[in-house]
Amino acid sequence: MIRILLIEDNELNRDMLSRRLRRAGMDVLTACDARQGIETAMSEVPDLILMDLRLPDMSGWDAVRKLKSDPQTTRIPLIALTAHAMEGDRRKAIEAGCDDYDTKPVDLARLLAKMHTQLQQAAQRNSRPQGHAGGAETLPFH
Repeated sequence: MIRILLIEDNELNRDMLSRRLRRAGMDVLTACDARQGIETAMSEVPDLILMDLRLPDMSGWDAVRKLKSDPQTTRIPLIALTAHAMEGDRRKAIEAGCDDYDTKPVDLARLLAKMHTQLQQAAQRNSRPQGHAGGAETLPFH
């Protein structure tokens, strides 16, 4: 089962999105701030991280940089989520280390497609060092 870490400070958004992801067949871990999210990512090593960029204790940008600079979490695909999509935010997210970017309100089909792409790319990257040319794990997306 695919394990997702959702880092979101808004309780309603966190609960709604985690329920929708569970219905899509995923195991969902949640964190309500950046520090808890970083700790959870390091201890649980999820398959993918969804991170709100506007968090109360640390900017999402700084949290992304911290996760991407740590050898234990650097290979985890990370998709930034934000309600305040401004010109240049996507570029800023990618420069900070995000693998992709999506806006709120979440369009679940669009987000699932981005998650699927990131998980497939991660599976391919992770299989290359072993010289394994097989396909990636079948993902639970419809």
